[in-house]
Formats: sequence, C-alpha cells, structure tokens
Amino acid sequence: MVKTAITVRLDSDLEDQLDKVAGTSGRNRSEIIRDALRRYLTILEFESLRQRLMPFAEARGYLTDEDVFQDVS
Repeated sequence: MVKTAITVRLDSDLEDQLDKVAGTSGRNRSEIIRDALRRYLTILEFESLRQRLMPFAEARGYLTDEDVFQDVS
C-alpha cells in the first residue's frame, strides 16, 4: 500500500494530548491519527447509511434504537 504524507496543523493543547497518548500507548503520533481518522470516517459512513435506511425502518415500525434492540435481543 502506497502511503501519502499529509500535513495537519494542531493547536498546542491538541498536540500535547496527542503526545501524551502516544507516550502512554507506545504508539507513534501517525498511528494514533490514522486510527482516529479511520474511526471518524467509519462513524460518518454509519450515520450516512442510517439516514438512508431510516425511512424503511420507520415504515416497519422501528422508530427508536430500543425498538431494534427489542427485536434483536
């Protein structure tokens, strides 16, 4: 896999938090940022899918997460 370098500007507080997590986790800053970006993009994709499916779910009576959990559990 070809990797691309991207420059990201962080304020000093965020940089300090990133460095602290890197130090305690044993991972480097790039690994933490890649993981955070993957998670964020996954959440965005999930939210997009959820919005597209909501009309179908509502038509079948699923109005809340609890409605879904009741049928799944």
